[in-house]
Amino acid sequence: MKSIRQGKVNLKESYAQIRDNEVLVQSMHISPYEQGSIFNTDPMRPKKLLLHKAEIRKLKAQVQQKGYTLIPLSVYLKDGRMKLELGVCRGKQLHDKRDDLADRVAKRDMERAMRHQGRDSGD
Repeated sequence: MKSIRQGKVNLKESYAQIRDNEVLVQSMHISPYEQGSIFNTDPMRPKKLLLHKAEIRKLKAQVQQKGYTLIPLSVYLKDGRMKLELGVCRGKQLHDKRDDLADRVAKRDMERAMRHQGRDSGD
């Protein structure tokens, strides 16, 4: 909890799974507390989330649709408890990733050309 209060949480590449009617967050990195002892837990261990049975059933039904997964969107504290906002998301297809990469490269090239154009006009 102390590391979370300090904001030392990384949600990149993390996801949640439903196993045996329990929700577990995988690949969420919580840095060990600096003033802690040698008995700190593994920062990448799966973390169990406390949800009502009806919430788990609802999420399970949504995730069973093809291509959907649970993604942690944000971590925050409320009344001294850690809260994790989950989203039901669809992963990108390979061609979508390629399109996004091409768009980023084109945008970067255009910005680079605009910067150089501004320099050339001053001479």
